[in-house]
Formats: sequence, C-alpha cells, structure tokens
Amino acid sequence: MSVPNPYWLRDNCPCTECRNPRSGQKRFQIGDLPDGLTATEAHRDETGLHVLWSDGHRSHYPTGWDAPEEAAGDHRTEHGKRLWEAADFARGLPEADWSSYLSDPEERIAVLSAVRRSGFAVLRGVPAEERQVLAVAGTFGYVRDTNYGELFDVRVEPDAVNFAFTDAAIAPHTDNPYRDPVPTLQLLHCLRNEAAGGDSGLVDGFRAAALLREEDPEAFALLARTPVPFRYRDRTADLAAELPMIGLDPRGAIREIRFNNRSIDTLRTLDGAELDAFYAAYRRFAAITLRPELRLEFRLGPGDCLIFDNTRLLHARTAFEQAGGRHLQGCYADLDSLSSTLSVLRRNVAALDELEALFAGEGAGEYLGEAVTMAEHMLQAGQLARTAGAPPALVAAALLHDIGHFHGSGLKLMAGTDNRHGDTAADWLSRYFPTAVTEPVRLHVPAKRYLCTAEPDYFAKLSPASVHTLGLQGGPMTPTEAEEFAAGPFAADAVTVRRWDEAAKDPAVGTPAFAEFRPLLLELMS
Repeated sequence: MSVPNPYWLRDNCPCTECRNPRSGQKRFQIGDLPDGLTATEAHRDETGLHVLWSDGHRSHYPTGWDAPEEAAGDHRTEHGKRLWEAADFARGLPEADWSSYLSDPEERIAVLSAVRRSGFAVLRGVPAEERQVLAVAGTFGYVRDTNYGELFDVRVEPDAVNFAFTDAAIAPHTDNPYRDPVPTLQLLHCLRNEAAGGDSGLVDGFRAAALLREEDPEAFALLARTPVPFRYRDRTADLAAELPMIGLDPRGAIREIRFNNRSIDTLRTLDGAELDAFYAAYRRFAAITLRPELRLEFRLGPGDCLIFDNTRLLHARTAFEQAGGRHLQGCYADLDSLSSTLSVLRRNVAALDELEALFAGEGAGEYLGEAVTMAEHMLQAGQLARTAGAPPALVAAALLHDIGHFHGSGLKLMAGTDNRHGDTAADWLSRYFPTAVTEPVRLHVPAKRYLCTAEPDYFAKLSPASVHTLGLQGGPMTPTEAEEFAAGPFAADAVTVRRWDEAAKDPAVGTPAFAEFRPLLLELMS
C-alpha cells in the first residue's frame, strides 16, 4: 500500500525509540534520516498502520494517531475564538466564584476556556486584599514583570505620567503596544470602588477588525501591513515597538490587535497619498471600536478580578469622581501559560475519567482468583492508606498499584506469564503523576519478593493467588538482592504499599467510590 511523504511519516513515528513517552520530544534530528528513505513494507490492521522502513526501523501508528487534537494548533487567531458584541452577554458575563474556581477543576476549566475563547472572565469573591491579583495569576501561569513592576496600582496619582492613573475616561485600547512581545494577558482586581463612575468596558478587537474587513477591505489591508511606531517614555523606561495595528498569521487570519492612541509615536515612513490613506483607515477603525453595540460595560466591585486577553480585547473606563475612592491592582501574564494549564487540566480530567471507567467496568471483574474484584482490591488498598494517614502520593500509589492488570493483562499472569504489571502501571502513570506515586507502584512486586526474604513469616500471610504469582515473578529475593532493594530510594514506600496490597482482599469490607479519591489525584497531577 502507498504511504504519505516518507519523511513526514517517519519524522512522526510515535515509538519510544523515536520519542520520549513523557514529553513527546524527538530523540533524533531530521538530518539523521537517510537519503532515499522509503517504506519497504506497509499494512493496516485493526490497531493501525505498520511500516518497515528502508533503514530497518519499524513504526506503528495507532488508529487515529493523525486526527487533529482539540488542544492542537494556534488558538490565538480569530478561528479559535468566539467573536462577540455586547448583546451576546445579555444573560451575564462568564464568571465564577473564587473558592469554586480553586476547588473544582471543571470550574477552572470553564473560566480558562472563557478567557481563551471569548477573551475574558471575571472571578468573584477574590479577597479584597493587596497582592491577591498575583495569586490569581499564579493559578494558571506566571506574572510578566514590566517597568510597572510585578503589579501596579490603578488609582488617582498626583501629577500622573500615565493617563490610567487619573480620574479621566479612557477610550478602548490595548495595553503596552510599545512592547515586543506585548503582555498577552491582563488582570485587574478591584480592592475598592465607591466612586461615582469608573465603570469598566470591553470591546472585542477581533470583531471590530472583522467588521472593518467586511466594510472596507482596503483599509483593513492597509492597517494589517503598515508598521506603526508605538512608544512609552518616563524617567526609568524608554520602550518602543513598530508593528501593525492588526496583526495577521501567515494565512491571513486576525491574530493580534495593537490599538492605543496614547502610545502611537510619529509615523514617518509614509507621506502624501499613503499617509492620507493610513489616517483614513485608522480613523475608520477607531470609529468602529467606539460603536455602542460593541462595548460591553459592567462595574467591578471589591473582590472582583477581571482576566482578559490584551492582544484581542480593548478595555476602557468611564470617568469617575475622585471623592468616592477607586483602587484596582493589576498585573500582566501570558496566554501560553494559561493555554498550557487549560490543556493539562483537560488532559488530567480525561485521564481520571478513563481510570474511573476502568474501575467501574473492567475493574468489576475477577481479581486473580481472589474473593474481591480488581476494583474492590485497589479501592480497599487506597482506603487503608488513607485511614493510616499516609501522604497523598502514597494513597494514590496504593489506590492505583494494580492498574497494570487491566486490559486482560492479569489473565496472562495467572496463565503463567509475568505481565510486569508494576512497570506497565508506572509507565502509564508517569504521564500524569510524580515519581512519589509511580515508583512505589513500579516496585510493589519486588517489595513482595523482598518481604518474603526480609521477614520469614511474611510468606505465610500471602493469599494462594499471591503465592502462585510469586513464583512467576521470580520468587523470594536472595539476601544480596534484598539488601540492594532496601537501599533504593522508594523501597520503604513500596514495602508499605505492598502491606496494604496484601491486606486489601477482604470481601466483608465496604469499599469507597473512586470519586472520593479524585480531588486527591487531581491535586497530585497539578
């Protein structure tokens, strides 16, 4: 059968020889592949595509391996967004309670998804205390330190250099257009707002640019190709960048807006008709951003924290009276960290869903001839660890120690073949959990062999099934092997898990639901 471009296909071989299974990073350079590479054999079966290459390497591409992933691609362009006008939020803003956001991964996913797709979200009930805005940013990424510091105070200052630190109205704009790269996220946390006025406003800059493209394609093209000088200067900073107001990706999709009338420097690269055309386009775009139907207005109260995409949304403020008092603290962060956190959260929740389904499905089956099912055994082990007050990682290891028996692997063990289920489980878990979880799982079988040598009476505690599998797994360790095992960094934890393993086979003991362990597991995955 024919295959796609051989270098593309070989470059994307998913085997562990070609890629690190934990990070996905390739172990070879494209130049390492030989000239004239061809597929000498290729066939498909129910598991996917199998290829033997002319350099002797064998590749297996599982069914669906090349299907686009939800998390793949560039979510920064208009095609990954929901473009909106103010009326689209007539039923309410995308928002969540701070405590729920912290405790519920689904709520956090919803908030971060809203920021990435709609450009913003509001967290309610963040403690109205100084520096809490940094704690919010820390839940999904890192603070971008700028010349304003790690955070900045938005309040009236005497003889303010920056217009934001006055009581005047501020038209829709993006922040820091004079930076390259520009901070892609901004957070504003309200500490106090008793002033008359001072309401916040947002405009979807991608929607405004899309309207300009519809109504005046030439003006859109001009603003997308003309570098504009932006600059900010004060006593300690002199920042400058020269980039278009409307940034496009290589395919022509809107990817970034830089719009800040206060920060545009003198445009000297155009003159005559070109300058006339630029200012006509600039004014046309500015007029669109001021259309009332595009501007979403709301009021931030103490404890509200607004998170928004500074490369997409233009933010604004109405004028306010100084007498009432208005104080916000802000900071900058970046979208790549937010997207990474969102992807990891989704991946982890999906992994837990998969585990829970295995416990409920295959886990209800026989457990190596014991009087409990596989799921009951592991849940009992997890409960024993939890009752003993074990650290979270050890509770997780006890709960998950036998997942290597799933997918029929346990039947192979009972049929006389060591399925190395500890290694299988640890390798799968290593994609999500730290070594404090995976290594006791990996070593819980050697720990049984160790205990049978280190504690002569331990063998008598083994169930008949454990005695049977002990022989398949190498039998008791020699004294030298036991000494070497005990010196290992996770030996003590593995022995502890092993003791719970042997005790977790009582059909008379009730078992907790897998859902009870999900918060603990998700915290370990973070």
